[in-house]
Amino acid sequence: MPNYGGSLDRVFQALADGTRRAMVERLVRGPVSVSELARPLEMSLSAVMQHIQVLEACGLVSSEKIGRVRTCRIEPDVLRTAEGWLAEQRTPWERRLDRLGDHLPDDPGTPERGNL
Repeated sequence: MPNYGGSLDRVFQALADGTRRAMVERLVRGPVSVSELARPLEMSLSAVMQHIQVLEACGLVSSEKIGRVRTCRIEPDVLRTAEGWLAEQRTPWERRLDRLGDHLPDDPGTPERGNL
């Protein structure tokens, strides 16, 4: 099992906030300026920058300032690491549910043969 250390904790903590998830969803489509990222959000630019700082601190987002424009982009490797961890957790549960399904009747209205 890979050792993610605290980095994965910081990623999931950052993604626990709906505003930051919305920012990540937008950035997955491609790089965008901070003002464009802030446009659909009902908050001050200062508050948007605080959310971006959290995303940068965990490594999910990087930004670059050219002139007066700061552009943000997603860091796909960090996103893939979180996705990989989730997949590792999902696989054993899917197997358990498949095994449970083997013991349930196909038709919920029909009692199992052993219960007749």
